[in-house]
Amino acid sequence: MAGGPAATGQGLGANAPKNKFAGILMTAFAAFGGILFGYDTGVISGVKEMKDWLRTFGHSDPSTATGYAISSSTESLVVSILSAGTFFGALLAAPTADFIGRKWGIVSACLVFSVGVAMQTAATAIPLFVVGRVFAGIGVGLVSCLIPMYQSECSPKWIRGAVVSMYQWAITIGLLLASVINNATQFRDNHSAYQIPIAIQFVWALILAGGMSYLPESPRWLIKRGRDADAARSLARLTSLSPSDPVVENELDEIRANLEAERALGESSYVDCFRMGNNKIALRTLTGIFIQAWQQLTGINFIFYYGTTFFQNSGIRSPFLISIATNIVNVFMTLPGMWGVERFGRRRLLLVGAIGMCFCEYIVAIVGVTTPVSNLASQRVLIAFVCIYIAFFAATWGPIAWVVTGEIFPLQVRAKAMSLSVASNWLWNFGIGYATPYLVNVAPGSAGLEVKVFFIWGSTCLCCIIFTYFCIPETKGLSLEQIDILYQHTVPWRAHKYREQLMAEDAQQELDAGEKISSHHEDSASDSKA
Repeated sequence: MAGGPAATGQGLGANAPKNKFAGILMTAFAAFGGILFGYDTGVISGVKEMKDWLRTFGHSDPSTATGYAISSSTESLVVSILSAGTFFGALLAAPTADFIGRKWGIVSACLVFSVGVAMQTAATAIPLFVVGRVFAGIGVGLVSCLIPMYQSECSPKWIRGAVVSMYQWAITIGLLLASVINNATQFRDNHSAYQIPIAIQFVWALILAGGMSYLPESPRWLIKRGRDADAARSLARLTSLSPSDPVVENELDEIRANLEAERALGESSYVDCFRMGNNKIALRTLTGIFIQAWQQLTGINFIFYYGTTFFQNSGIRSPFLISIATNIVNVFMTLPGMWGVERFGRRRLLLVGAIGMCFCEYIVAIVGVTTPVSNLASQRVLIAFVCIYIAFFAATWGPIAWVVTGEIFPLQVRAKAMSLSVASNWLWNFGIGYATPYLVNVAPGSAGLEVKVFFIWGSTCLCCIIFTYFCIPETKGLSLEQIDILYQHTVPWRAHKYREQLMAEDAQQELDAGEKISSHHEDSASDSKA
């Protein structure tokens, strides 16, 4: 069954304009969790270049600008160990989401994250700092899976992509805040230089946990747990309707029917995420895993983990300020992506973004290897094309990878499949974060690629183009239940025709439902008069 308010999976539609923004505002707040992700990613990029941090955790090295340094192995460990924690946090997100819910899972993640922040703030030696990074990573991993899941299940279908994209926007804001605060404290000659940027993360965790405690739980999770009355109240809050309103009842009936159809196939396990069948769960799970992997393999975190170091080694005098500039581009270019994901669709933007990033990265690599680092013109070209590359990422692969993984899985395996997908993101994040110093640095034992590493990122973006064409269907405007139907009847590269058919059926059923609701209200009015 496709379409209609009963099948939208997100509630409401054009028939109830007064209700449009209730669910949007609530689910949009959840995107604040991206601040935790982005800020933690960005703060370490600057902190590890600060004099006092290097003096505290590194060794004396008169050849460096600060007089202190850390080895490539220590740098790799400090940067990448967060991603090791997030990998396990993402895997823990599935049982957390299924047993205590999406909402309270996010609150619990904030508590774990805060423990890690406390350890990093108090640390004066690498072991405690690293353990703190692991705990913070577990919290970020939980959040990075639970928030897109919560948003996808609670937001209206007509703007679901933009709402989930706000999570990526919050990540970019977190990165920018980290750059600004790092720049403000970098010249302090005591532990506060790095303790202030790290400790500010307590504020982000408190805001997210406090706000989420007041939001409704996902109606889909409540239905899955057999709490139908609570699901009705939750959906009513998201739509500003009464729990007994026909729109709410119809939607809950559709969610139940879809869940029962899935349960008829048996209880779900991680093995079921790779089951070959008519609904193509294996394809969908692998799509989620690989889109998150390719997002990391675009090379974007090279800029945000090692950007300060890279620009400094490229002869640029103010690497901290350039880092702020790239983060500003990242923040503001995510906004067109949030608009475009519902205007142009997921598939088209992913293709355009991959092509644009591929071109820019090859240009950066070619300029870098053909001109000396002291050449002012080549420095400007390098900065310009890095910024254009970030703009393409921010408007496409940054937000849309999260949108796709939030909406392509059926309810019965959604938590498990999403956790595998997000774990893939963090596994590659860890691998790239750990390997990059060895690839880029010119120290003994390292490959010394420097700017030539962009040839690698350009080639991976070429692979992103091929992957998108064959594996990503267009899902703009479809409910989560309709996406399930789409996968059952077509393949990604031919999905646009069947999507149009589903949307036509949806429009007709919504019209019929609107007439039915109007008739219901007229009958109620007649009864009142009688």
